[in-house]
Amino acid sequence: MLESSFGLGFFLKRPKIESKEWIVYFRITVDGIRKESSTKRKWDNTRWDQRFERAVGSKEDAKSLNFFLDSLTLKINEIKTEMMYSGKTITAEKIMDEVLGRTAPKIKVLEEFQKHNDEMEALLGKGYAKGTLDRFTITKNHLTTFIKLKLKKHDLEFADLNLEFVKDFEFYLRTVRDCSNNTTLKYIANFKKIVIRAIDKELITKDPFKNFKGRKTKLVKKPLTAQELYELESHYFTTDRLNVVRDVFVFQCYTGLAYIDAYQLKKTDIKEGIDGNLWIMSERQKTNSSFNVPLLPQVVYVAKFRLVLILWSFFKFRFASKRICNFI
Repeated sequence: MLESSFGLGFFLKRPKIESKEWIVYFRITVDGIRKESSTKRKWDNTRWDQRFERAVGSKEDAKSLNFFLDSLTLKINEIKTEMMYSGKTITAEKIMDEVLGRTAPKIKVLEEFQKHNDEMEALLGKGYAKGTLDRFTITKNHLTTFIKLKLKKHDLEFADLNLEFVKDFEFYLRTVRDCSNNTTLKYIANFKKIVIRAIDKELITKDPFKNFKGRKTKLVKKPLTAQELYELESHYFTTDRLNVVRDVFVFQCYTGLAYIDAYQLKKTDIKEGIDGNLWIMSERQKTNSSFNVPLLPQVVYVAKFRLVLILWSFFKFRFASKRICNFI
């Protein structure tokens, strides 16, 4: 904002009831927009110099009023400067609100996090997937528990966020929640998105993540050998739940489908192709693109009978699939 677009002035305004003492007002102007308010001070209009916008004379009452106006000028300029350096949009109304203490109610972190999640839920299927919402919901749950443990509070204000809080949350995820490095950084990234959203909405002026550093671990994915896959297919687990997980995992190996796509498959998606064999014909949730996958003999049984039994979230399925893979 250019300095010339800001203006501050003082003037006297005649009271409704005739009196020698007029009310001292101040006016803030930004980009031609004016806001004015009373200083709650009165002054003899015959002892006022509008050219200098100050009381006239060397008496103590004149010195006292002029000192008050000088202090108010300093305060208003400090508010304007702070807004400039923090990147806030400067308006006459915002400066006036700060001067008069009419600041907006302080929005809290978990409150804003929930508002974000509610908006995302309303947009499911319109740019957001259920899995994305689940990840943000889990992040908020972890953050809620952490705030209760660390601060003994149900929420905290954005103004109280700092780098120390972020690092403490990271430590909590790695230790108490026993999250891997990459999972921890995913939760931190979700939390950071809420903070960036708050900065954009001018709920917070400083980014507590500015000096936070985290590096993801590059994972080397080792594919199953044909022998390992055969051994897994042939293995019988003592609980039917793990047998279901085994079948679905094997189904994914033979079809290449992501868990969410296998989760959403319906029996009507299994159709006879032009070659006379069974095919899976559906759409991928992440991209909404259609796909046709041949249904190999090894997984026909799973496609027809087992998939309807999948009722767990991705996170529970992933945990169970790790257990069955420990068999190999």
